Amino acid sequence: MWTVVGVLLLLAIAFALFEFRLRKPDQLVLRESRGEIRLRSGVFYPRHFSLAIPAATHPIELDVESACRGAIPVRVRLAVTVAASRANLAGLVRAGGWQSDAIAKAAQAFETVIQGAVAAYAEPRPVEELSGEGLAAHLEERLGREAARFGLEIVALSVRTIEPADPAIAEALRQRESARILEQTEQLQQQARVSAARARVEAEEQIALAEHQLELKKLELKRQELEREAALAEKRTEDELKRSRMRLAFEREELALLKSNPELLLLTPQAARLAEASQTLKNARTIVSIGSSDAELGSALSRLFQRFLDLMESGKKQIAEHGDAD
Repeated sequence: MWTVVGVLLLLAIAFALFEFRLRKPDQLVLRESRGEIRLRSGVFYPRHFSLAIPAATHPIELDVESACRGAIPVRVRLAVTVAASRANLAGLVRAGGWQSDAIAKAAQAFETVIQGAVAAYAEPRPVEELSGEGLAAHLEERLGREAARFGLEIVALSVRTIEPADPAIAEALRQRESARILEQTEQLQQQARVSAARARVEAEEQIALAEHQLELKKLELKRQELEREAALAEKRTEDELKRSRMRLAFEREELALLKSNPELLLLTPQAARLAEASQTLKNARTIVSIGSSDAELGSALSRLFQRFLDLMESGKKQIAEHGDAD
């Protein structure tokens, strides 16, 4: 009994080791269930009831020869990278078969679609309108829809070269392109020179305007300074005139006082100096000169002062006579 169980157990282990495989991270394991192709998500899978295909990308490099308008042959070199589309596994099996190299075979079948897309782009266009950017945009739009039918998805697409097969035509196109680039370069240089000249003129205009505004500000400051100086001069003149009027009023009051009290002439500084001189110098005659500045005091002051001098002379004579009598 136990022997039979042991044999069955050994047979089960042997069958499991023979049938089941460990799924690798870079593998897609397909299975068929009720006519649909599905992915296995388990770690182990039965190898006779499953298909393991690589999940890595598959590169395609193509040299396509086609013709543009006028039956001018052109040569195109492409690089396309594809991978299995998880959403279209049935199309992948239909294009590549139930084999581990299904992606490579589907990509090989997909090459015919790429060639047809290149021809569809080149044939209606003249040779000078062909461009790598235009072809790449056309292929991305068209091949993105066609790849799903083959169970593939486009990972990357680039156009290496697109040029006429005739070297003479290719050289003519290169020369034409060179001339166009040189012309555009010259136009850009001219535009740059015009822009630089315009910027220089604008800068000079701004500088001139700033200098003009500065001159206006200087003139305004100068005008304000002159107005302040004129105001100060007018103020000084008014003050001087006011002082002159006050001095004239004072002199008029002094003159009126002297006219009413002639004896006060003896208290004036001039009279004191005359008296001092008459005491030190005998037989001296004092001459008083009244300048033009004193003329405005009037003839009255002159008469009073002359009277004072006469009194001083009479006083000196009396002193001299008393001295001789003694």
